[in-house]
Amino acid sequence: MTFYWHDWAGYFGVVLVLLAFFLLQAHKLHGNGLIYQLMNALGALGVMLSLLFGHFNMAAFIMQVAWLMISIFGVARGMRVRREERESGHKASP
Repeated sequence: MTFYWHDWAGYFGVVLVLLAFFLLQAHKLHGNGLIYQLMNALGALGVMLSLLFGHFNMAAFIMQVAWLMISIFGVARGMRVRREERESGHKASP
């Protein structure tokens, strides 16, 4: 069995998404935290690369696109909340 770069990207992506979810469940990460969102976004990108350059599966690809978009939304929202906290001088609710 031969592993190509896109196979490794996919495996790395799966590990990142699963690790992020495990760390969330273990209360080591927060669901609205930057690290959690970036792990999910990079994980989705890795799986998408695997699908694009390997064996394409439309359903899995659509799910990864959604996963990536939701992660990007979370990063953007977190940045907005942190900016508002700095500007107001107190902690805003997420």
